[in-house]
Amino acid sequence: MTVVDPHASLFLGLMSGTSADGIDAALVQFPAEGGCRFVHGYTHAWDPALRAALIALGEGGEIASLDALGRIDAQIGICFGEAANALLARAGVDRARVRAIGSHGQTVRHRPLGELPFTLQLGDANRIAEATGITTVADFRRRDVAAGGQGAPLMPAFHLAMLGTAAEDRAILNLGGIANLTLIPREGVPRGFDTGPANALMDAWCQRHRGTPFDADGAFAASGQVDEALLAQWRADPWFALPPPKSTGREQFHLDWAQAAMGEGQHAAADVQATLLELTAATVADALLAHLPGVRRVLVCGGGVRNPPLLRRLAARLPGVVVESSAVHGLDPDYLEAMGFAWLAQRTLDGLPGNLPSVSGARGPRILGAIHLA
Repeated sequence: MTVVDPHASLFLGLMSGTSADGIDAALVQFPAEGGCRFVHGYTHAWDPALRAALIALGEGGEIASLDALGRIDAQIGICFGEAANALLARAGVDRARVRAIGSHGQTVRHRPLGELPFTLQLGDANRIAEATGITTVADFRRRDVAAGGQGAPLMPAFHLAMLGTAAEDRAILNLGGIANLTLIPREGVPRGFDTGPANALMDAWCQRHRGTPFDADGAFAASGQVDEALLAQWRADPWFALPPPKSTGREQFHLDWAQAAMGEGQHAAADVQATLLELTAATVADALLAHLPGVRRVLVCGGGVRNPPLLRRLAARLPGVVVESSAVHGLDPDYLEAMGFAWLAQRTLDGLPGNLPSVSGARGPRILGAIHLA
C-alpha cells in the first residue's frame, strides 16, 4: 500500500468488466502535480449464482420480469458497496477521507448501433452510497450515447492523461473480457475502440472444458495448436472490418458465436483454446497496424497481462514494437480500469468532461455520470 498524502483527496473506483470475474476496487489519489497515486486495491468475488446470471444477461439473455430487473440491480449495488467497504477496511483508511466513489456497474446490454442506441449498466448507486456513506458517481456511459457516441471505450481519456507522450506513437491495450485500444499518436487526436474478444471467450471455453474460470498462465492454450482454418473463419466476421468508433461485448462474441464457425467437425479442446488466443492477438495487431502503423510501444493492462503466451503472440505479430505491462510506467495493470473510474468521478464532481469525442464519436465533450450524494 502507498502512503496516503494527507493533502490530496482520496477517490475510490469500482469496476466489473465483461468477464464478470470479480469487482475490482481501487483507492487512489490525484496529486496536484498530475498523475495517479495508487493507494490500495482489492478484488471482491461475485456470488457464483449472481455471476452466472450476469454472464447470461451479457450474452443476450432476457430478464424474466421488472421485479427480476429490480432485484438484480439492487443485488449488484449491494455487492459493489461491499467491495468498497472491504477495500477501505483492508487499507485502514477512514471513509471520511474519500471524496467520492466512481462506479462503473455491470454492463448487461450494449447496443450502440441501430435506430435507438443504448447501453445498460446495472448496480444501484443509491445502494452504494447508502452502504458506504460516500458520495457515489455512476452511470457514466449513457450520456455519451445520448450525445451520439458509442459510450465506450471510456478509458482513453484517462490513458491520455496518465500515459500520453509526444515522444512516440503509443497504444494502451486493455485485455479484459473484450480487448480495446487507446491510440496516442505523436501528432493528431487520440482514438480508441474495441478490437474484439479477449478473455471472455477464452475463459468460457476453459470453464467448459477444464472446469476452471480462466486459463492460468495460458497453459491450456499453450498445450494446443492453432487451427488456421478456424481462425480464418472467425476473423472473417464482418464486425472486425467495421471502422472505428466501435464497441462490442458478450452479446456479439460468445461461445455460440465461436461454435457456429466450428460446425459439426471435431476440434481438440486445447486447439480451440490456442486458436481463441491467436484470434485475440491477430485482431489486436490488425487494428494497431491499420490505425497506428507507426506504433512503437504497447502498454498492456487487464487480466490478459498475466497470459504470457498471449503477450508473446501479440509481440510476434508486431515486430519492432515494445509490448510491456502498464506497471513499467507506474500504473497497476490489474486495477487500471477501476482507477480510471475513480478519475472519472473526480472529473464529474469538478464539472469537467470525461469522454473523448474522437474516440466515442459523440457530438462533443460531455460531463458524464449521475451524482448520488452521501
